[in-house]
Amino acid sequence: MSYLLVSPCRNEAEFMRKTLDSVCNQTVPPDLWVVVDDGSTDETPAILADYSERYPFIQVITRENRGHRSVGPGVIEAFYYGYDKIDVSQFDYVCKFDLDLDLPPRYFEILIDRMEKNPRLGTCSGKAYFVDKNTGKMVSEKCGDEMSVGMTKFYRRTCFEEIGGFVREVMWDGIDCHRCRQLGWLAESWDEEELRFIHLRPMGSSQKGIITGRKRHGFGQYFMGTGLAYMTASSVFRMLHPPVFIGGFSMWLGYVESMLAGKDRFDDKALVKFINDYQWKCLFKGKKAATAELNAKQEPVWLAKHA
Repeated sequence: MSYLLVSPCRNEAEFMRKTLDSVCNQTVPPDLWVVVDDGSTDETPAILADYSERYPFIQVITRENRGHRSVGPGVIEAFYYGYDKIDVSQFDYVCKFDLDLDLPPRYFEILIDRMEKNPRLGTCSGKAYFVDKNTGKMVSEKCGDEMSVGMTKFYRRTCFEEIGGFVREVMWDGIDCHRCRQLGWLAESWDEEELRFIHLRPMGSSQKGIITGRKRHGFGQYFMGTGLAYMTASSVFRMLHPPVFIGGFSMWLGYVESMLAGKDRFDDKALVKFINDYQWKCLFKGKKAATAELNAKQEPVWLAKHA
């Protein structure tokens, strides 16, 4: 089974050697790893040149410097800048992969094995952890089991094509998994030792600080169509985890500010209704039960096309 990694990056010299080493040392390395240098001004180009010389499966594509680091839609634009230059039909799996991760050695081997055993599994991942600077302990980023995490989106190529790829907005990494379920695919992540990886730049952080990053997430939830009740419950949950209170509250504030400003929302009304119905069931039944019920309900949708 062959797989393609596509990594948008800009000014990642601080973290990228660990990431490059952890991928190059995988028990099943990628058949092709396209790294899109989105106008880096630090040592990133030199580091990439060094690794691409030593590892033939690494291909570097350089974009013109836009003058700043971009997140959300900018990251997806950079992803497609590389993805669209590749004949992806030769790969069974594709992965949008960030350059600030430290993976365990069997990470991709395990993901591929699980997807080979379950043809309905469309996207999956392990779980992200970060290292607490005070204690040195690994701390979970508390990503839900019903999602593949945004920093390492591993996809069956046929599923990725069927859902139409990524939406070019902040909540691209949530919308995609909901679209998977709408079409009957399964989206999962597992919190197991061999699939836990270190996120060297913690979730929801930003070049402008953690508050900006979490408020951006709140806008993304608003854009996706998440209801206020579900957003409030989700924010309260996040308030109980690092960074305590401020992280969850910033998410909620970003959502409410977007709502009051009347910002544009995702225009796929059928998918937004699908998401809202699922979120209400999560509030009343719990996420695990609601997800299992929805996956069972959507199985005929998948079978109608893939039986």
